[in-house]
Amino acid sequence: VQLQASGGGSVQAGESLELSCTLSGRTFVMYGMAWFRQAPGKERDFVAGVNWNGDTTTYKNSVRGRFTISRDNTKNTVSLQMNSLKPEDTAVYFCAAARSESGESQLALEYRYWGQGTEVTVSS
Repeated sequence: VQLQASGGGSVQAGESLELSCTLSGRTFVMYGMAWFRQAPGKERDFVAGVNWNGDTTTYKNSVRGRFTISRDNTKNTVSLQMNSLKPEDTAVYFCAAARSESGESQLALEYRYWGQGTEVTVSS
């Protein structure tokens, strides 16, 4: 399984970015999907997750209402729309495929496959 993430960049506070991640090598609908992030000197942290068919989503409290996770099973892609970005959102963002069809777990150990990370920098 390979996960290829894209869409990171540098923006000003209040602006938006959309991250995308494409899974190849296995049947996409088998997996819940999630986005994690890791800021310099900090642990990898859950951001948002979505179950196999997209009807259940889970968010970290600090991003709820600003970020939206979605998936397109016809394109094997999961996306993270990030609006009203803040400097504290600065991190490397990783997409991940869960060990199950659920994307509700906020524990990194519950995710089997990981993308390479894409960097997001938000300036004040």
